[in-house]
Amino acid sequence: MLTPVGKDLSRPWNKGLLVGQKKLLQPKHVWSIRVRLEISCKWRDLALFNLAIDSKLRACDLVKLRLDGVYSGTKVRDRTTIVQKKTDRPVQFEITEQTRVSIEVWLRTVRTIGSRYLFPSRLHARPHLSTRQYARLVHRWVDSIGLESVSYGTHSMRRTKATQIYRKTGNLRAVQLLLGHTKLESTVRYLGIEVDDALNIAKQIEL
Repeated sequence: MLTPVGKDLSRPWNKGLLVGQKKLLQPKHVWSIRVRLEISCKWRDLALFNLAIDSKLRACDLVKLRLDGVYSGTKVRDRTTIVQKKTDRPVQFEITEQTRVSIEVWLRTVRTIGSRYLFPSRLHARPHLSTRQYARLVHRWVDSIGLESVSYGTHSMRRTKATQIYRKTGNLRAVQLLLGHTKLESTVRYLGIEVDDALNIAKQIEL
């Protein structure tokens, strides 16, 4: 069936297009990207990548992280708290040792720039990296290890560690707190948890 302008209404609008949630990175993918960034001495990208995995933050919160949010006294914090833009609620996240090391290396450059943001923009009109720039970097990272970049996005970074935590513990409440979700149902949808997953976890609990 054709409309007056010649559009085929019998053809699904999403045919041939990728829709739904973006894929998450597997541990081997995370390791491969880290190695490539380190070998190529891309210290900003390495710090950003590591912190994106650890923090599980939305892109809009990640790019606006300030130095005083992750650095205290003479060292990078091992955990910190930020107020989320979307919910206006605080969320805590851990900063693992390898992430702290990569941030320390990147800070040597940031201090010479004099920026108060951890990831300053290279464009003078912007004080920090934009979400669009960050998204382009994510595509570049996954493409560098041979993955289809169209299948991944900034939410892939946010979901990666959260999903691994859920798979290893089955603790949805913990993941909800780490993601800063106000409702548990949001966490269930975000992780793409199926009924079978929940039942398999339930079978492992004996009372």
